[in-house]
Amino acid sequence: MNIAIVGAGGWGTALACVAASNSHRVVLWTRDATVAEEITTRRENTLYLPGISIPDRVETSVVPQTIERADVVILAVPTQYLRSVLTTYDVPLRGKLIVNAAKGIERGTHLRISQLLRAVAGTASDEYVVLSGPSHAEEVARCVPTTVVAASTSESAAEIVQRSLSTPTFRIYRSLDVVGVELGGALKNVIAIAAGIVDGLQMGDNTKAALVTRGLAEITRLGVELGANPLTFSGLSGLGDLFVTCTSRHSRNRLVGERIGRGESLDSIVASMKMVAEGIATTVSALELAGDYGVEMPIVEQVYRILFEGKDPRQAITELMTRQMKREH
Repeated sequence: MNIAIVGAGGWGTALACVAASNSHRVVLWTRDATVAEEITTRRENTLYLPGISIPDRVETSVVPQTIERADVVILAVPTQYLRSVLTTYDVPLRGKLIVNAAKGIERGTHLRISQLLRAVAGTASDEYVVLSGPSHAEEVARCVPTTVVAASTSESAAEIVQRSLSTPTFRIYRSLDVVGVELGGALKNVIAIAAGIVDGLQMGDNTKAALVTRGLAEITRLGVELGANPLTFSGLSGLGDLFVTCTSRHSRNRLVGERIGRGESLDSIVASMKMVAEGIATTVSALELAGDYGVEMPIVEQVYRILFEGKDPRQAITELMTRQMKREH
């Protein structure tokens, strides 16, 4: 197949390696000519995925028109930049199977990626697949065994992605729950920031376990209210992705929280990062969505207060621990 990948960050580059290993013709599009040149000449992306040899089958391009010949287009652009990339560069998407590999909710509009693509590019639901799950790019590119889920309202579309990208070290399951898979991938980043705060404060395993468990409860409550299947959140794009993001040294969102817990300001943290931590913007969207739908999300609310109102993290934890007592379920 002809597969185009939009975005040559760590995840886009890792997926290019996966697709090339299955003998597909791959074009990796980036607006950064320096990155494209380095991959072409040195077969490495030192800025976003250092130490990984990129197969010769991966072609790079800075010209959006090269995407025209693709059968499948994988979008690996951070959620908050996707709209501007698609419109500014007039990325050709019509008539193609679109696979979204980003995890987030657009700030301001509260749109999931499937909704954003419908509004911006007219992408039909049966032409859209979301790929999500516990999958750090650094490990996928090194062929560390990884499992993810491809969700679409079209079983055949999900099967195409499953067949074309699955390898002996990258196993893909199918799902029909686009809403649940998109929300699980997006909202877990907010909880990962909270997990990082716990690490930065040097609190214990008990604290993190409680946070992850109750965080999953919040994600599930909002997801069900928005039409997701609750079982999705016990799967790869829910519990699986939440676990890895809250515990891994590769997690940018967890690292943001850890640095907050150590006393750094959000502005200084963001200024020092070369890659995007999606959970920062998603915290705003999640809290606003929870308010719109009357869903209680106390952990998300406290993360928002810490990030954007300068609340003391220890005070936030105390307030969570002393909330009104209730039954677990």
